[in-house]
Amino acid sequence: MVRRRQSDRRILTNNPSYIQVILPLKLEWEPFYRVEESGVTIGDRARVIFAGKQYIAVVSAVNAQPEIDLKKIMPIVTLEREMERVLPEEIELWRQVADYYLCTVGEVYKAAYPAMKVTLEEARAAALAKARERRQRLLLSMNAKVDRIRGRLAKKQALAEKSKPGTKAFYTHQQGLEKIQKELQTALDAVLAYENAQNDAVPAEEFEIHESVVLSEAQEKAYGEIMSGFAERKPVLLHGVTGSGKTQIYIKLAQETLARGLGVLYLVPEIALSRQLQDRLFEHFGERLLVFHSGESAVSRRNTAEAIRIASAGYIVLGTRSSLFLPHHDLGLIVVDEEHDNSYKQDSPAPRYNGRDSALMLSMIHKSNIILGSATPSFEESYNCLTGRHIPVRLTERYHGAQDSEIQIIDTKAERRKKGMEGSFSRKLIEAVRQTLAQGQQVMLLRSRRAWAPALQCESCGEIVKCPHCNVSLTLHKNASGEFMACHYCGYKAAFSGTCGKCSGQLKGLGAGTQKIEEEAAALFPTARIARLDSDTYADKKQENAIIKDFAAGKIDILIGTQMLAKGFDFSNLSLVAVIAADTLLGMQDFRADEKALQLLEQFRGRCGRREHKGLFIIQTSQPEHPVYSRLNESAGSDLQDMLQERHDFNFPPFSRIIEITFRDKYEDRAQRMAFKLAGMLSRHFSSGSVRRTALDASPVTGPYAPVVDKVADEYIRTIRVSLKKDRNLRSHKSALREMIATFEKAEKYTGHISIDVDPA
Repeated sequence: MVRRRQSDRRILTNNPSYIQVILPLKLEWEPFYRVEESGVTIGDRARVIFAGKQYIAVVSAVNAQPEIDLKKIMPIVTLEREMERVLPEEIELWRQVADYYLCTVGEVYKAAYPAMKVTLEEARAAALAKARERRQRLLLSMNAKVDRIRGRLAKKQALAEKSKPGTKAFYTHQQGLEKIQKELQTALDAVLAYENAQNDAVPAEEFEIHESVVLSEAQEKAYGEIMSGFAERKPVLLHGVTGSGKTQIYIKLAQETLARGLGVLYLVPEIALSRQLQDRLFEHFGERLLVFHSGESAVSRRNTAEAIRIASAGYIVLGTRSSLFLPHHDLGLIVVDEEHDNSYKQDSPAPRYNGRDSALMLSMIHKSNIILGSATPSFEESYNCLTGRHIPVRLTERYHGAQDSEIQIIDTKAERRKKGMEGSFSRKLIEAVRQTLAQGQQVMLLRSRRAWAPALQCESCGEIVKCPHCNVSLTLHKNASGEFMACHYCGYKAAFSGTCGKCSGQLKGLGAGTQKIEEEAAALFPTARIARLDSDTYADKKQENAIIKDFAAGKIDILIGTQMLAKGFDFSNLSLVAVIAADTLLGMQDFRADEKALQLLEQFRGRCGRREHKGLFIIQTSQPEHPVYSRLNESAGSDLQDMLQERHDFNFPPFSRIIEITFRDKYEDRAQRMAFKLAGMLSRHFSSGSVRRTALDASPVTGPYAPVVDKVADEYIRTIRVSLKKDRNLRSHKSALREMIATFEKAEKYTGHISIDVDPA
């Protein structure tokens, strides 16, 4: 059922009624207010005063019966008649997210409806400008389609000319020619009609691009299994090797969902991946494709939300995790691409939600189909399939028949002993790059650290230069203006003098970031066209788009970057990928370290050899014997069972639920004292017989402890970790934990220092 705008007329009454509202604040309750008008419904927006400030609230209950003195209940300021009503499904999602992630509904509301200082007139003007831009873009795409058909026609004509008249092959080619000629004429007619239409508001449906999706035999089999899973009303995991064509299956599912007049939400973990995928989806959905992420302007995001709200025949939105909170209705399909990716997890502020798991909540609310895809599924998702909660579908063949890339491990310790290293590059890697470039193919180099040098050390006294506000080393950056030091945690910057502030000795860069790798590569391969893609270039949307498009078009020979290179990019001429200093991927103090490293390496490996080429994947490491490398070819087999068994033995997720409680305080001794006090309370509660099953069960409370980076932005950090069993008591234990923390904050007058993170990444 399509939800349309309702009348804003309200009738004044002599008998006031009472409502409850959700405020965009961290409140454990929903305040009461008095209204003098009838017809107020749940989801209406009202301006109210709370603690002396005005807020836009959402009505969460009507005809309420307050159990307090009615004289103390304030009236609302006004009903915001120009603001759209919040849908019941939206409020339900807010409540589920708040309940699961131990935050307040108000915090979720604030995240879902951030304050946008955009007038309606500005939004309409921007929408008109964007309509003209999209109109031009659609015309370019339609002409590109004509060119592709002409190319197919030329190939078919060449085959027809070679075949002997009167033979079966001759008649087959002639029939094909007639079919393609008709297709070409239809495309030309569409271009002509679109060029002649002068109205900028031409309905998109009249000129949609219907680029056909052709599935391989393996994809068709997977598609059938997916539909069977949907018929069982269960989420589906599409475990497809890189290059197997998962996106084509998503597109076909989306097309069929739209044909039924239902909405589609296509989630991706990163903006960079969204931008490349946007062009591909545009070929199939034209102007019906909507885009929503933080890289878009506030005006654009508002227009997308409005377009979804008034959509009457289905919609498709491509977005990052925040697009979960759009006003979805008649939602038929959710796609969670690269479901394993850590970028789906919100770190700060609350709600600290995971987009993948919240998407599962959204699908249950709307009773929609949901498919999660990955070449390297998360352990949580693998566990869901093993327990029967989700349906696994395997896609093991690459779409273009390419073979898996060959893996070559280079021991940098051994190479240095043999003097086989030139800076960050081994001579073996240098030779592989040169051979690849000589064959006219492309290279991608991954380094997990950006900047020129990740750290600076004095050659005289050994002092490591640290940020004055964080317990972390400063990194050295270089740009056209010169050299400077920067903190990647708080943003602090300082000029680089080259001398130690402690003894005036010379400062030396330790290690190599992406900037230095780029500099070394330029010296080693002087004729190669080299570019860099990391968060420094990523901040510039135009530059980032240009780099990705130029690499895809073959205008760049070597692309250097951080983990974002491992995302789902598809470059047809890329045949060599290499990891520089892979050890930094293995050094994380986290039980998920091996899983994350394995996923990143497998994803990066999958970037090459995606057509008829067999790619080469080189890993430079000083730990060649590390088990992660031996698991690269086995991650989907029995070795996964071994890794899951390790998690089970130590009661780690997915066999338990971990909750991190973080203290931040400008006074280190107070942070330590408060953390120990709360840890003691939690230990006494969660170590009691009502929580621990037997005396042999380990205490579920660990800490407090100082994390590796224990000071950020002049605040000291301490952490407590609580590990709860995934049983029927889990929800009540989480609720008790939340209440204990709230009580502690109030009793100790320590509000604003503690944060809760459920399922930390």
